[in-house]
Amino acid sequence: MEARRDVFQAIADPTRREIISLLSFQPMNLNAVAGNFEVSRPAISKHIKILTECGLITIRQEGRERFCEARLDKLNEVSEWVEQYRKFWTEKLDALELYLDELQTQNKPKQKTKKHVNKKRRS
Repeated sequence: MEARRDVFQAIADPTRREIISLLSFQPMNLNAVAGNFEVSRPAISKHIKILTECGLITIRQEGRERFCEARLDKLNEVSEWVEQYRKFWTEKLDALELYLDELQTQNKPKQKTKKHVNKKRRS
C-alpha cells in the first residue's frame, strides 16, 4: 500500500506546480490540461492523481468529461511552513543590520570642527 502523499511532495515537481498554476485560473478537463504539456497524457494523469491524493485538486464528473479544479487552500500548509522560516531569517537579518550599523558608528572617524580647520589655515 502506497503512503499518503503530502502537499510538499506534490509541489516538488515543476510539472505539478505548472498544473496547479493552470487550474488556479479556471477548472479544466483532463485533455485541456494535457494539451499544455509536451509529455504523454498518461504522465499528466499520473501527476493529476498525485495532486488529487494530497488534496491540491479535485476532479468532478460532468457527463463524460472529468474536470480538474485547484484547491489552493491546501497550500496554506506550505505557506505556514515557509512563514516560520521567513520570520526566523527576518529576525536574524535585522539583528545583523543593527550590529553592522553599530560597528560602522564606532569606526567612523570623528569629523573636524570648524575651529580645528580654521587653526590649520592660519598656520
